[in-house]
Amino acid sequence: MAIEIKKVSTKAELQQFIRYNYELYKDCQYSVPELYADAYRTLAREKNPAFEFCEADYFLAYKDNVLVGRVAAIINHRANETWKQQCVRFGWIDFIDDMEVSKALIETVRTWGKERGMTEIEGPLGFTDLDPEGMLIEGFDQLSTMATIYNYPYYPQHMEALGMEKATDWVERKIYIPDAVPEKHKRISDIVLKKYGLRIRKFKNKWEVLRSGIVHDIFRLINDSYTPLFGFSRLSEKQIDYYVRAYVPVLDLRMVTIVENEEGEVIAVGVSMPSLSEALQKSKGKMFPFGWWHLIKALTWKKSRVLDLLLVAVRPDYQSKGVNAPLFCDLIPIYQQMGFEYAESNPQLEENDKVASQWQYFRTEDHKRRRCFKAPL
Repeated sequence: MAIEIKKVSTKAELQQFIRYNYELYKDCQYSVPELYADAYRTLAREKNPAFEFCEADYFLAYKDNVLVGRVAAIINHRANETWKQQCVRFGWIDFIDDMEVSKALIETVRTWGKERGMTEIEGPLGFTDLDPEGMLIEGFDQLSTMATIYNYPYYPQHMEALGMEKATDWVERKIYIPDAVPEKHKRISDIVLKKYGLRIRKFKNKWEVLRSGIVHDIFRLINDSYTPLFGFSRLSEKQIDYYVRAYVPVLDLRMVTIVENEEGEVIAVGVSMPSLSEALQKSKGKMFPFGWWHLIKALTWKKSRVLDLLLVAVRPDYQSKGVNAPLFCDLIPIYQQMGFEYAESNPQLEENDKVASQWQYFRTEDHKRRRCFKAPL
């Protein structure tokens, strides 16, 4: 039978859209489900402030009346304006190993984009850079993370068969925690702190963080430091408020380090947390009835030996000056005390030499690679 594509138009259909990924990957030991509540907040128009400058529709694919795939079609008008392009994004794409299904999904996004004047297609991408992006092309036997997408090996094969080409790649690294802060790293840190009049700032409680307003400064720093990166669009104040509410409650402030200059301005930040991958697998994407227990346990007394390095950002005028060194001189002893073995980096653009160079004093392993595909419409 032909593939039937149905546009998501009700809350029940949006629930189906989100849960399809859980069903497709329920027996996969490497996939990490996102929390349903987080997925809903991202995809629901009334919840996500990105809809101020994005438009999107979601589609479900059926074969013989059985749900066999899903995809989101997204236009980020702010990113298109920034990068001088007319691009439709595809994201949240999942499908069985059937070329008819993947072709129908991609063609649906192509048609949707053409109807709105777009000239090219790219993906997988989300609404913004803080959404999961990129299709896994290496590292299928590695456990995924809370912030990334896992997909079966046949996915990129389908994209290539459909005429899609590489737009960019991201690399994910294991960064092993050393027994001590590397001596050269410490020496650089001491020099940088003195030369530029910098200081480390830590927080004791989340009320202090919220009252200080520093989290908003951190996201503004992200806007400034990530602007040149592939596909990035600046976060609005409403989006910043949205992410502050989402992230601050789950942070372990020991694993958050800020570098300030003499004027008290945030010029660098490192944010990390214990890996929640195994806890999310046990929760199966649900907070209730017992999902919350696995997550709380992973965040408090039964931490993973793996940490997720969620964010490292340095203000552009301080980049390439060794400012990362004070961040990790502060964080490494904390990681050691907490018993972590290695950190999982977030996806990092393969051509971003500044990011790659910060790991030169550590033992690292490139163990995953993901790709954004593109094609003309």
